[in-house]
Amino acid sequence: MDYKIFMKEPRQLRCPPSNNAAFSLIELLVVLAVVLILTTMYWNHGPSKRDRDLGSCRQNLEKIYLAMQIYAHDNADKYPETTNAVTSEAALATLVPHYTSDTAIFICPTIGRSSLPPDKSLRDWKISYAYYMGRRASETDKVLMSDAQVNTSSKTTGSTVFSETGKSPGNNHGKGGGNFMTGDGSVVSSTGNAPFPLVVEPPIVLLNPKP
Repeated sequence: MDYKIFMKEPRQLRCPPSNNAAFSLIELLVVLAVVLILTTMYWNHGPSKRDRDLGSCRQNLEKIYLAMQIYAHDNADKYPETTNAVTSEAALATLVPHYTSDTAIFICPTIGRSSLPPDKSLRDWKISYAYYMGRRASETDKVLMSDAQVNTSSKTTGSTVFSETGKSPGNNHGKGGGNFMTGDGSVVSSTGNAPFPLVVEPPIVLLNPKP
């Protein structure tokens, strides 16, 4: 006797079609809108032009600081001094070319970068930075240099130190304030008002660059 075994074919499972199997056009548009909003928020909260300008200027001051540290090491802790100097160019001329050959660092990037012609002294040029002549390398908590200031007098906290109108003097960054570099090499950015007292008394002399 023959026995036949009848086997049922396995039933194929079929999922009913779903309306949620793919993104709809509306969902895609919503995702795209969210991405655009997040991108806009990111760029709007990025560094402002003022912050970028002050940052570039900060790098200049940090490079000058390195040259001044080497100078002080060679000169018994003293930073550059020139008898009867009335401008920062006259006092800082001793840094070039022995302590730095990069003269572009003496010009604020917002004004325009240029290098001193090789046959010229820094005394004959116009730089961008004010200099507190008479400091020593050991005075790490005192302001050593800054952007050009409105005048060379002492200033109390809150006094006008950089141009309020965008016109000279003290307008390296227009109405955008400026930078202060202290004797430890750190740089502080500020608005047009002094963030701390800026005392000028003998033997310290504040020298602005040429007008």
